[in-house]
Amino acid sequence: MTAPLLAHATDYGRMYARSTTEQFSVPSITTVIGQQAHSLDGWFSYMGASSLAADPELPGLLGSPARIRQAVNKAAKAAEVYRDDAAARGDRVHNYCEQVALRALGRPHRMQECRDELASNGEQAFAARFDEWWELYRVEPIAPEITVWNKAVGYAGTLDLVARINGRICLIDYKTKGTTRDGTVKALDDKVVMQLVAGMKAEESLVDPVTGEWEPWAYGENPMLLAVAIGETEVRPQRANPDVLKHHWWKFCALRRVWEMNADVLAAGHALLPVAPPSYISQGSAALGGGNTMHSTKLA
Repeated sequence: MTAPLLAHATDYGRMYARSTTEQFSVPSITTVIGQQAHSLDGWFSYMGASSLAADPELPGLLGSPARIRQAVNKAAKAAEVYRDDAAARGDRVHNYCEQVALRALGRPHRMQECRDELASNGEQAFAARFDEWWELYRVEPIAPEITVWNKAVGYAGTLDLVARINGRICLIDYKTKGTTRDGTVKALDDKVVMQLVAGMKAEESLVDPVTGEWEPWAYGENPMLLAVAIGETEVRPQRANPDVLKHHWWKFCALRRVWEMNADVLAAGHALLPVAPPSYISQGSAALGGGNTMHSTKLA
């Protein structure tokens, strides 16, 4: 389930409510992490240029300025199209991973349906590699797609999986990744450590979204934090370094404050207001004994 029931898209980013009958009140973990500055200008430029260069109709456009403009506009959206396609693929892979866990728990699942959907998009290799990893590591699922809440800091999020591996409780986050030229899965971003440590620091986990029932978070005491990169050629799990967790937690808390300040600025209203030109008062020549004099009023 890639869209948790209590999560809402808002002007302030993705936010969570305590139940289906309450208003959203705290940002999601990913929204908080998204406050970190990062630039994709180079990537956007590259994607646009690559799309235009690969356009099979390009040779026939050179004599038509109007058609060239259309091709340029299409290329300018290449990065957005790629991003949206990658997000949809990630949703399909995550859905499949969740269904595998549900089946292992003996709960209702749609595993075959999700696998067929991957196959229909030419993505069946992701499922095959995930199955191999699941069996190799002997994953024992405890709670797939579990929503957690931290009142003290003020955030919520949904963890991909809580599981037991080799007797150790693990908090797991899946990342669907592409493949490098040498056939290995692409590297994970260190930001995933912030995501995992925020999950570990939760205070409550959801029991019933309709009634808004929550219970104390049961898996925050020294779990192993695993980021699992799922690719078409391999699945590569990586453990968060315990020595750096406190630093990533402090950074997350700082970004939470940044989110709050940004939300306050957005709620305060327009930062810039229009200014009218000064108004002038013309005084008659008779009163002044001759020529006219113009006097400026103060700007409001």
